[in-house]
Amino acid sequence: MNHFINLKDISTKDLRKIIDDAKKRKKFRKKLSTLEVDKGSPLKGKILIQMFEKPSSRTRISFFLAIRQLGGGTLTLRSNELHLGQGGESISDTGKILSTYGDGFMLRTDSEKKMEDFKKYLSIPIINGLSPLSHPTQVLSDIFTVEEIKKKPISKLNICWIGDSNNVLNSLIAASVKFSFKLSIGCPKKFEPGKEVRNWVKKNNKKIFIYNDPKKAVSGADVIFSDKVISLNDKGNKKEKIYAFKNFKIDKKLTRFAKKDFIFLHCLPRGNEVSEDVFLSKNSHVWQQALNRVHVQKSILLYCFGKLR
Repeated sequence: MNHFINLKDISTKDLRKIIDDAKKRKKFRKKLSTLEVDKGSPLKGKILIQMFEKPSSRTRISFFLAIRQLGGGTLTLRSNELHLGQGGESISDTGKILSTYGDGFMLRTDSEKKMEDFKKYLSIPIINGLSPLSHPTQVLSDIFTVEEIKKKPISKLNICWIGDSNNVLNSLIAASVKFSFKLSIGCPKKFEPGKEVRNWVKKNNKKIFIYNDPKKAVSGADVIFSDKVISLNDKGNKKEKIYAFKNFKIDKKLTRFAKKDFIFLHCLPRGNEVSEDVFLSKNSHVWQQALNRVHVQKSILLYCFGKLR
């Protein structure tokens, strides 16, 4: 049994095995319809319980398809439907109940402590579907997408992030250490990655490059990543934040500093941080990126269940 909570805690060898397995599984599904099961039904009879404390489109649907294509099933819950949310039941008791009824648990939460508490009390694997400080399933899938399009290891590419220092960037930074790729980050001074993240990178003898000038961050980039600057639960001064990022919009003018064959990726939903002509351009692969969540999450599930080939 393996948990999948943070890329920092998983070996590069295992992360690479997940990506390689996903590549094979995507190839083998070319002639199969959406709900046809993979050969061998590797998770036949297994059920994944999902709990969402935050809104979700891609994570919810992709995990539903992932477990179904592996031969298992899923049950989706909201915390306010459980005694955990309304009746005050403890996480320890809820964890024991989930472990009794399910084979795996995927949690999308607004609390890092809740993620760690569930890990402590569950006797089944837990997967982080998103937490305030991490979005590991998204970023591992993004690496898969980059390598699929560029047809080379991500370690040989220049990766750029333009946007806020959020959970997706935290996981991308962790990935840059695990997969040894150059990561340039473009954001206003006030929104740079925190000391804890930077210290972890330094502790692992790696380096990230932070620029307060978006042109310098994008210069020579093979891949430009971004995310919505104002998230759904953003508690800061939104007007102040929008003003701070006004010169960081990813438009045609900015992308001229990247390589001509750069690719643009965005985990969605999008906001005003990217122009329409970039988002819908031939350089943009956001729909392929979203679809690949299914393939990579299948291999993550197999890793968690101890069935990764």
